[in-house]
Amino acid sequence: MNKTSSHNIETDATREPDVDIDMISFVVPAHNESEFIEQTLTHIHAAAKALERPYEIIVVNDDSSDDTASMAERCGARVVSVCLRRIGGVRNAGAKAAKGGTLVFVDADTMLPEQTLSTAMNSLTIDTIGGGAAVSFDCKVPWWASAIGWLWNFLSPRFGWAAGCFIFVKREAFESVGGFDESYYVGEELVLSQALKSVGRFVILKTPVITSGRKTISHGCWATTRVFLRLFWLGQKGMTRPDGLSYWYERTGNTAEKNPR
Repeated sequence: MNKTSSHNIETDATREPDVDIDMISFVVPAHNESEFIEQTLTHIHAAAKALERPYEIIVVNDDSSDDTASMAERCGARVVSVCLRRIGGVRNAGAKAAKGGTLVFVDADTMLPEQTLSTAMNSLTIDTIGGGAAVSFDCKVPWWASAIGWLWNFLSPRFGWAAGCFIFVKREAFESVGGFDESYYVGEELVLSQALKSVGRFVILKTPVITSGRKTISHGCWATTRVFLRLFWLGQKGMTRPDGLSYWYERTGNTAEKNPR
């Protein structure tokens, strides 16, 4: 695993688990996600049970100030607590605690349909090591957000980019590339996608996951455009600095979070 961030992980997460090759480990990073976590975990349980395979759900609670952790436990997840405020490190912490031979990363505001998970698991063969899926929003979003979503779904399979809200991968392949690169605050899923393509076939499914459109509504067109133009201008340098990334690391309104995740 990439060690560029210092981890503050509970004792059970520091031990390397025995790997169950047949088990699916769902890793859900979460920071103040009490609004969405129950819905997300309910969908994961339903999709996983339909496969009739052993599975576990690990919610990586990253310094939440709400009841995300307790809600996750009530929903049957194992909670690993960290204080990282960097998404790549949070996902890596969950992968380290996982016991399964297949890792599935699902964001805390994303619903995983049964068909999408089934298609993902069926796609894993000798030469296919993992992938992502198309993305749709859970609500009516502004026209410009719909256009961005359409553009992403057009480009993603052509470049082999997985959206961070849903990535599935064989554990062996994930570990062979060092997991998520923790030097990135954003774009770490694109870096991982490129790395995984160097060791095996990486696919993007047409069957979608359903993720929250809240950021497009709460931040608006100008704020969204500004942050992406900034990243385009700064390139890799902009993705490895926490400043200017409030679109992902800060909530608007009364629940604003002032520290990068």
